[in-house]
Amino acid sequence: MKLFSSLTRSNTYRKIASILFAIVLCITFPATAAQSQKKVEQKPEINKAQAARKAKQKVNGRVLRVEQNKKRYRVKMLKKSGRVVSVDVDKRSGKVSEAKKSGKEN
Repeated sequence: MKLFSSLTRSNTYRKIASILFAIVLCITFPATAAQSQKKVEQKPEINKAQAARKAKQKVNGRVLRVEQNKKRYRVKMLKKSGRVVSVDVDKRSGKVSEAKKSGKEN
């Protein structure tokens, strides 16, 4: 009789464990799905060629060099007047803006 009662108790624990596992899955799955959906909706970053093209449209000059860091591209351009200028292109949005001056003078 003890053997039968221990088997029944063991089956009960398994059922409880499987129910708890199912509850945990039901709670965590929607959160995981929402996170993966956010990743899909993010715009991909633009590449160097796209950054150069956007800068060229804004400045109307020749691209000399494209450098990149974590958040932006810095595009160095030669204007038709002979002046060299730098513009920043945001990697995510593609927005072109005037380059921030660094502390050093050339």
